[in-house]
Amino acid sequence: MSSLSTVLLEALMPWRNAKAWLVAFSGGLDSTVLLHLLAQLRQTHSLPPLTAVHVHHGLQAEADAWPSHCQVLCDALNVPLQVVRVQVQVGASLERAARDARYQAFTAATGAQAVLLTGQHRDDQAETLLFRLLRGAGVSGLAAMPRQRPLGGGHLFRPLLDVSRAQLEAYAHEHNLSWIEDPSNTHTRFSRNYLRHEVVPLLTRRWPQAAASIARSAAHCAEAQGLLEELARQDLRHAGGASEFSWLELPSLAFAPLVSLSPARQRNALRHWLTAFGQLPDTDHWAGWDALRDARDDAQPVWGLADGELHRAGGRIWWLSGNWLRAPDAPLCWNQPDLPLTLPDNGQLRLVGDIPHGPLQVGYRQGGEVMELAGRGHRDLKRLLNERGVPLFARGRLPLLYRNEQLLAVANLERLDSGPCGRWQLQWMPTSSDQGLS
Repeated sequence: MSSLSTVLLEALMPWRNAKAWLVAFSGGLDSTVLLHLLAQLRQTHSLPPLTAVHVHHGLQAEADAWPSHCQVLCDALNVPLQVVRVQVQVGASLERAARDARYQAFTAATGAQAVLLTGQHRDDQAETLLFRLLRGAGVSGLAAMPRQRPLGGGHLFRPLLDVSRAQLEAYAHEHNLSWIEDPSNTHTRFSRNYLRHEVVPLLTRRWPQAAASIARSAAHCAEAQGLLEELARQDLRHAGGASEFSWLELPSLAFAPLVSLSPARQRNALRHWLTAFGQLPDTDHWAGWDALRDARDDAQPVWGLADGELHRAGGRIWWLSGNWLRAPDAPLCWNQPDLPLTLPDNGQLRLVGDIPHGPLQVGYRQGGEVMELAGRGHRDLKRLLNERGVPLFARGRLPLLYRNEQLLAVANLERLDSGPCGRWQLQWMPTSSDQGLS
């Protein structure tokens, strides 16, 4: 067994019980060697079922011949081939658009307990770190490509990150393998290609082990990032816990434990937390967190981000996105109050207990509402909401129950959500599908 086979088999040991192995097969050198190695290994070892997946971008005329080339090699190795044709949304970066389309296809192809294997190697890792360094990336970015990560219903794994391109070329020549040379890989107008053809060779002439050293630095950064994530989870546990308004079903954190941390730890914890909700802010945008944190309690601070907003209210910070950023439609007639009422873009409302008589309507706060309370007479709704500390962002979405223009109840607020005798209760289940969770 070749040294590369030994390295590959050892790297894949944790994934031997996977339901299936998929190989991201472009037909280039890296994926060709990876597929050939796996086909050879399965002759002497028990491995999961193996399938090659070729993504056809159709960005250049030469690409139309590549699926046939891949099919010939797969037939020779007795490996099934799946060809996926994608449309690339061309924008500012063709490289990024093609990559996004490719990984969308891989995500769809990777089922439960399956592992997608890609052929990126040590030289690719070094290029990735340099590219991100030039973009001013932090520790997470400088960790470059992770060896493994969740993908689709399974995982993505890069088993060749410790192998150089020279080793792959030597193996390919030894086994008389043929592979596709993508003409676009020589175009130095693309940033990655410029690094590959102009910068890395220059560095290597001065420092022969440059690629290996740079890739090793990426591994150090990956370890440091792991420690930062561990610290973030620890800090977020202290800032977690249920809110008295947990029925809002919004992600939130206690404000005091978070701001007791150093500014660097605050940002680290928030990065970890915000990752679940969409695109993270860049360095310049973190000034928005400082402004939200340092604002007066009555200033209603909001930090606008790419995929939503961070609000500070009631001693907590809250993540709002989707329908929470739009005013709900009202008023609504509740013609069948014995059945739940679906509120457009605002969840569902129901009455529990003895249904009050009369024509019922549902509205939202406009200002100036007055409510009659047993033993307290008429009370201004704004004052009642202030007494209960209802977050300002939620007040305009709280369903209000009316009968003949008389405000009967405010959903979910104790002693305001029922009739004078407590024989019924107004319950609101906010929408839980628009939190922006990814």
